[in-house]
Amino acid sequence: MLRRFSVLLVLLCGTAAPAHAAPEIIARLIAEAVQLEHGEGMARDTAQAALLYCQAARLGSPEAQYAFGWMLANGRGVPRDDAVAWRLFSAAADQGHGQAARLVQALPVRPDAPLPACMAADLPLRVNLDPDPWAASPADYPPASVSVRHIVERLAPAYEVDPELAMAVIAVESGFRANAVSPKNAQGLMQLIPETAQRFQVADPFDPESNVRGGLAYLRRLLTLFDGDVGLVAAAYNAGEGAVVRHRGIPPYRETREYVTRIARLYSLPVHRYYRSSSNDPLSKR
Repeated sequence: MLRRFSVLLVLLCGTAAPAHAAPEIIARLIAEAVQLEHGEGMARDTAQAALLYCQAARLGSPEAQYAFGWMLANGRGVPRDDAVAWRLFSAAADQGHGQAARLVQALPVRPDAPLPACMAADLPLRVNLDPDPWAASPADYPPASVSVRHIVERLAPAYEVDPELAMAVIAVESGFRANAVSPKNAQGLMQLIPETAQRFQVADPFDPESNVRGGLAYLRRLLTLFDGDVGLVAAAYNAGEGAVVRHRGIPPYRETREYVTRIARLYSLPVHRYYRSSSNDPLSKR
């Protein structure tokens, strides 16, 4: 029964499994993987177990990310690869997995390691495994950023948003992956949650141009609200404008403070260079 389910999943993933099905799919994948890894009720097959863990890891399960990382770190069913194991442990640790957090400290830091093939298919990612892969400088943006930059530089002037700020947000939010989906269901290049996409009339968050338009509109709104203060704008983009208003500044959340730091490494101006009040605000009609 479980073997038949794994075949069904492969077919389902080919057409992109709906987000609401992910918890059930993840549970079934992990259950079958555990049985295959330990030979419980079926013949032991560690290679197939690793594949199923990998598929569940792609759907955002920290337990699967940890389990697949452990198999890679120990060469169990797959060739040993400490670099990829570190990436998986790091992703699981970011979601609060305690054992993964300890193992992250035991392995060499390798955020540049390529993902295995089973996680590199053209499917929406359920977790951003590259939370800050190009943080050194904008010059280190990946090749995928070139086409995104064309869109940003064409659209940003209408919203009076500095293209470099938008590029920094995209780098940190999605790593320039138009199909990225976070565990909180933030989607696309600028990681718009459904409510934000609806607020700014984004019909398809996975369409790069539509997503960028929505993200620029939101950035413009935040720049207006926070008088061009880039730190507050970044904090609001991550934690919500309400959180920044309630805390009268950057909220004391570790994730948000790290996010603000990441943005600042890529966009160093403390005040948005194009900020000014404008009667031509493209949001005024929304």
